[in-house]
Amino acid sequence: MGSIEGYTVLVTGGGSGIGEASAAKPAADGANDVICGRTEQKLVDAVDRIEAGAADGATVGHVAADVTVEDDVVTAVEAATAVTGRLDGVFACAGGSTHMGPLALADLDAVEETMRLNYLGTFLTMKHVGQQLARQGGGGSMIGCSSHAGADSFRYLGAYGGAKAGLDQLCRVFADELGRFGTRVNSIQPGIVSTELMGPITGGGPLLDDYIPQIPLGRVGEPAEIAEMVRFLIGPESSWITGQLFAVDGGQNLRRGADYGTMLRAFGDDPLDALAPDA
Repeated sequence: MGSIEGYTVLVTGGGSGIGEASAAKPAADGANDVICGRTEQKLVDAVDRIEAGAADGATVGHVAADVTVEDDVVTAVEAATAVTGRLDGVFACAGGSTHMGPLALADLDAVEETMRLNYLGTFLTMKHVGQQLARQGGGGSMIGCSSHAGADSFRYLGAYGGAKAGLDQLCRVFADELGRFGTRVNSIQPGIVSTELMGPITGGGPLLDDYIPQIPLGRVGEPAEIAEMVRFLIGPESSWITGQLFAVDGGQNLRRGADYGTMLRAFGDDPLDALAPDA
């Protein structure tokens, strides 16, 4: 790949999992990293791990920030820009779900929080990174972290899937609007990846048994495999690629989404049974 030595890259949700791996890869190739997240100690520990594999001259910093709070996002973007005086890329990786279950029985607060973290958190990140990139003369790469759940139906994961589908469209519109500045914006749609957060699923059980037959390559992914796509989209090789949604999921997009009801049913009756006429 072409050199990214001296670039500065901001990674939200960079304290673990896909975010940490996606910060570690550019750092290993000579880029300066700033990671952000809500938990200070988690970030400090991640910085130590990333620094251990960073290239000579690459710096790794952190800033505690909640991507759903606009002032926090402004602070994070300013901290990343201050490293070299410019910003070259962002991977908006912060995300997650506070809701699992049928949409017809969903708690509004849980759905709103899921939308806020995934959609609005990415919006605020790209809003302020996009402004910085334009101020410094344009260019740069912004990458959203979506999900296969944003493209296909994952039963009982609808709030998360809806937020990720919105995130994908957000990235497409940002790409369209910021193209005049030479700024590229793309979205990655990871499949199921072996992270600490996903450990209860990737460790085995009925939900994993539902996943694997839908993945042509027959296995879950690793954070480093997502990080390779992030590195490509930040680097000069992708200089004429924008507005695209990249599935990195072992081919699961060719088949169907997982049924998260298998996990819920393992602990009792199907939640939708409560809506049945004879309930």
